[in-house]
Amino acid sequence: MTVRTVLTIAGLTLKEAARRKVLRSLAALTVVLLSLSAWGFSRIDAEFGGMTSGEARLTASLVLNLVMFGLSLIAALGTAFLAGPTMSGETESGIALAVLARPVRRSAVLLGKWLGLVAFGSGFVAVAGLAQLLIVRITTGYWPPNPVAGLALLAAQAAVLLTLGLLLSTAISPMASGIVAVGLFGSTWIAGVVGGVGTALDNDSVARVGTISRMLLPTDGLWRGAMNSFQDPTLLTQFSEAFKGHPFLSSSGLTPAYAGWAVVWVALVLGLAAVSFQRRDL
Repeated sequence: MTVRTVLTIAGLTLKEAARRKVLRSLAALTVVLLSLSAWGFSRIDAEFGGMTSGEARLTASLVLNLVMFGLSLIAALGTAFLAGPTMSGETESGIALAVLARPVRRSAVLLGKWLGLVAFGSGFVAVAGLAQLLIVRITTGYWPPNPVAGLALLAAQAAVLLTLGLLLSTAISPMASGIVAVGLFGSTWIAGVVGGVGTALDNDSVARVGTISRMLLPTDGLWRGAMNSFQDPTLLTQFSEAFKGHPFLSSSGLTPAYAGWAVVWVALVLGLAAVSFQRRDL
């Protein structure tokens, strides 16, 4: 497996993703979300008259996290439904057989497609996320403390989900792999909310639900780290009670240990996808 082969396949995958109809759907959804958020943040500014009060910063942080969750959901839908046709669709159509008839390893094809999809998802998050942050800056004057870290974690969340989608696409149909991936994404987020409620109520059994779900699928853990990066850090001391169990506020950032686990998780799932693709009949 040569680096040149992997990069070539990654480039072709990126071009293919840009030509798919799902990209236009993602763009339309993003424009609608950004337009609604611009109107909403302008109303916040009209109501509070600037970001001088703690209540105004809390509201801006909360609404920003809410909108960023909408962007992460759009990215999740896009990457999940792009990953399925990329592998399973090409296998069913016979394209994969034509490519692999040449001296190209299946692992190189898989890794190249993964890199292309990661580049696509990261590019979407960077462009849409930066546009949203600029909208908030223009309408309210608020700028998050760690925007680069927040956007990087959202991109990592998309990478985790598309890796899961690639694994599923080596075993089931493209549509089914997308539905399962998005369903698991939503289930993990709900489990994280349940865990947050358990933490707020000092119920260890309920709180453990969120902890276990974040270990099995790191999307919610990465999302909570991103939320913390978009919040005003002074709010933790002013409104500590508001952070308990709130689905769009995070009381702590991402730990290095959990970031390391997310990297290991992606490597393990990508390895399983390679094994599954290697054994699949074309």
